[in-house]
Amino acid sequence: MSRRSTGPARSRRSPVTDTSPCPCGPPGKDTYGACCGRFHRGVAAAPDAESLMRSRYSAFVVRDEPYLLRTWHPDSRPPAVGSDPATRWTGLEILETSGGSAFHTTATVTFRARFTRDGVPDTLHERSRFTRHEGAWVYVDGTYPD
Repeated sequence: MSRRSTGPARSRRSPVTDTSPCPCGPPGKDTYGACCGRFHRGVAAAPDAESLMRSRYSAFVVRDEPYLLRTWHPDSRPPAVGSDPATRWTGLEILETSGGSAFHTTATVTFRARFTRDGVPDTLHERSRFTRHEGAWVYVDGTYPD
């Protein structure tokens, strides 16, 4: 996800805890702590591009700017991500994944992320590109199909 907002990261604490349902919402997955939280804490790396996409979405939800920057390719990484306190991420839908497994070096993940800004609902529809960098999946950039 490349949506860049102004304002300081983690301007307010996230209501998500390790025992909360994971914000990325994959069916049959665990709590935030067992799903994306372990990637955010650095105890595990996303094994595929879709998992990285889901963990980056969750990082926007919990306002984890260091994780977002750490998982962004250095050639396209901005100096800061920032977090808009008026934005609340409310759901993720993965529409299509191409590549991104242990046998690939590149991938695309197309998704829709729902959010509200100042209480007004909206969606972000993006086709994100990922690549392996120093052995780990990283976000490169995205285009907007709509």
